[in-house]
Amino acid sequence: MAKYTIILEPNYPEKGYTVRVPALPGCITYGQTREEALARAKEAIEGFIEGLEKAGGPVPEEITPVEMDTVTV
Repeated sequence: MAKYTIILEPNYPEKGYTVRVPALPGCITYGQTREEALARAKEAIEGFIEGLEKAGGPVPEEITPVEMDTVTV
């Protein structure tokens, strides 16, 4: 089993979260609650990897977790 960092982005002013998987570019999903977003993230990652494997492509592994920071402008 591989671990992937996900980014949960709150959707304002609407409810819910957009979920991105930096190690798997293009792997994006959504959930109306945090719990739903996490469950859908797992499903999205599994489906994304399955698609890569079926296409014969390499499956990226997360070597270094994503770092997040803020800047003031």
